[in-house]
Amino acid sequence: MQYRRLGRSGLKVSELSLGSWVTYHNQVDTKAATEMLAAAFDAGVNFFDNAEVYAMGKSEVVMGEAFKALKWPRLSYIVSTKFFWGISREANTVNAKDTLNRKYLMQAIDGSLARLGLDFIDLVYCHRPDPHTPIEETVRAMSDMITQGKALYWGTSEWSAADIRAAWEIAERHHLHKPVMEQPQYHLFHRQRVEQEYARLYEDLGLGLTTWSPLASGLLTGKYKAGIPEGSRGSLENMAWMREQLQDAAKNAAVAELEKLAAELGGNVAQLAIAWANHNPHVSTVILGASKLSQLQDNLAALALAPKLTPEVLERIDAITKPLAK
Repeated sequence: MQYRRLGRSGLKVSELSLGSWVTYHNQVDTKAATEMLAAAFDAGVNFFDNAEVYAMGKSEVVMGEAFKALKWPRLSYIVSTKFFWGISREANTVNAKDTLNRKYLMQAIDGSLARLGLDFIDLVYCHRPDPHTPIEETVRAMSDMITQGKALYWGTSEWSAADIRAAWEIAERHHLHKPVMEQPQYHLFHRQRVEQEYARLYEDLGLGLTTWSPLASGLLTGKYKAGIPEGSRGSLENMAWMREQLQDAAKNAAVAELEKLAAELGGNVAQLAIAWANHNPHVSTVILGASKLSQLQDNLAALALAPKLTPEVLERIDAITKPLAK
């Protein structure tokens, strides 16, 4: 495992990390989470990603219980959470409206700290942009979390380049803590934001990326070529909205071609997809998801393919996937 600086900050994160979206509480209980966190940590993973809204707070509870059982030194691991949607039914907390306001954010951090059982959270994200709250209000609240010692770094997730730059410039102008990182979706079929829209931000602002969904929610494993298998993410009722994209005929045909290429390199298509995302020098870490230990171990083995991604191999990957990418 190699470690990369999180953007221009001094913090080093493992090039592969482990997230909890969909899986924790829904598919992974505390015992399984503890087992997978331990395996990831033993493989060199030091960053574990979460969000307030995952399983409506229960994902944070599961991860917190696992940390308590593992008893790792706090300096040895990095934890994140994200705020935007809220998990209660009061005004200012529930809809995609007014959920990056100061009141919500300053209370949300306390809730996450309690569920995770931590004194501080390393990375906190604004999980989506909020068009109903002035960016300056959000920037000041996020900066205050850091000043109060409840968080160490803050960033965004799925914000536009314009909004990220606006937040950074507000922080610069008022001597506040600046956003350090962005968490965008990034995989072989979803490239434009990372590779084009954010291109100026890496040099101008020193933006780091903690990317999610390297396997396109499982599409890039090949498991959906013949439909939705039982027990897969696509079979979950709360994931029904993604079934159409998982069964996209053209993309599944491309996955079949990628499988052949991956086999030539001595790996499988999931490992190839993860190694490809990891190859981007602007990506600080690629967040993995897993519902069982064997899946996690297989995904971590993607690092063995990294040296095999020669310019020729990358050209072949582009020829197969870039026409279908957005």
